[in-house]
Amino acid sequence: MLEQVMNQYNEAVMDTDRDQALLVVRDALALGVTPEEVVFNIVVPAIELMMKAISEEQGVTLAQHFMAAQIASEVVDDMVPRFRKAPESVGTVIIGTSQGDFHGLGKRIVSGCLKAMMVEVTDLGLNVAPERFVDEALAHDAQVIAISSMMVHTAQGENGCRRVRQILKERGLERRIRIAVGGAPYRFDPELYRNVGADAWAENGITAGRVITGLIREVRP
Repeated sequence: MLEQVMNQYNEAVMDTDRDQALLVVRDALALGVTPEEVVFNIVVPAIELMMKAISEEQGVTLAQHFMAAQIASEVVDDMVPRFRKAPESVGTVIIGTSQGDFHGLGKRIVSGCLKAMMVEVTDLGLNVAPERFVDEALAHDAQVIAISSMMVHTAQGENGCRRVRQILKERGLERRIRIAVGGAPYRFDPELYRNVGADAWAENGITAGRVITGLIREVRP
């Protein structure tokens, strides 16, 4: 039964049909599928399937990419409170767009994928000051600050990742908090992340989950 549900869910996600995907989940619960099975046997494999399609250039569109993440986020938010035992969090991430940047689509995709991977996400929204990234990371005991920039000048600007790195250094936090970046400028120049002081970058929203969870493992006790 799980395989059939998974196929129906994947089909709905690929069709960017949110309502059908949620209906598949509701019907599965009614048939006795557990909330844990919904997340770990249906939603997470769907994210991994999308990741594989992207890496193999199978013609996945931005709409499919976005919808997979949004549905995953919505389902996980609904299922986790129903778990018989609270799942162990992989870690915590603070995410937002760099100061001066108001393009939030990529950030929303990343947030949805991270939630499906049991990462706690605090989304600071758009146009985030570097000091706020660091302050919120400390307040939430986050292991990673994820900064999205869709324009070259916000990626390279002095109020973006460079300033976040400087603040971490000034406060002696570099061993405790990692920085991940993403967005169009980094796809055009894969070495740009090093120049702005980040620890890693991700080419797209779904692979960002893999990159960020790797950074969490580097610093989490």
